[in-house]
Amino acid sequence: MPSIYVVTEACIDVKDMSCKVVCPVDCIHTTDEDRVCYIDPDACTGCNECLPACPVGAIFTADPTPVSPAAPKAWTELNALWFHDPHIARSKIDGF
Repeated sequence: MPSIYVVTEACIDVKDMSCKVVCPVDCIHTTDEDRVCYIDPDACTGCNECLPACPVGAIFTADPTPVSPAAPKAWTELNALWFHDPHIARSKIDGF
């Protein structure tokens, strides 16, 4: 099974959206209220398209691979949390 990807701290207040444009399964989401993009862990296929598209290097795997180090656990949890309770996820991002 391919590793899912996670958006991390470097995306805060950048939201370039290049990652969303190249995603073939439309698993990257954000709203005007959000300070970062979020990758849906249930929809991500691990295709790797978003990784080189991110201009700030904010995307990592949820688990380490030979190609990419793992994202900090807090960011893996934040990406998943946004799809269940975006208000709490946004409040946690504000803490960074």
